[in-house]
Amino acid sequence: MLTARLVAQYLLCKSDPEIGDFISNLKLQKLVYYAQGFHLALHGEKLFEDKILAWEHGPVVESLYQEYKASGSSAIPIPEGFDDSVLTSENKELLDEVYMVYGQFSAWKLRNMTHSEEPWCKTERNSEIKPELMRSFFKKQLL
Repeated sequence: MLTARLVAQYLLCKSDPEIGDFISNLKLQKLVYYAQGFHLALHGEKLFEDKILAWEHGPVVESLYQEYKASGSSAIPIPEGFDDSVLTSENKELLDEVYMVYGQFSAWKLRNMTHSEEPWCKTERNSEIKPELMRSFFKKQLL
């Protein structure tokens, strides 16, 4: 099983700040959340073990937030020398798809999207968004 940090680093490598395509901490949190949700829906298991919490501005992996909070709302630098060989082709395909579909949206658009979705809405603030709730919700999105 992967870590949220590996998933985040892979997604960060997809961005291209030179053309205005950058990932802030807020946006990264939502992309990682969508990756976990769709992995749960498609495979019935987590992509990574880290808990996703229902914070005020949407789903958050706290360890990622802490790691990247110094970037604020600015672009998180692309990780240098990231080795994606630990990800399977299936993992990469899912993450590429999540980035293609959701990476086009701004951080605040993604925040607002998650605020209208069951997993965040039905979870008490600062509590874990249960994987079962995510799996159920994201399965419906695949239909």
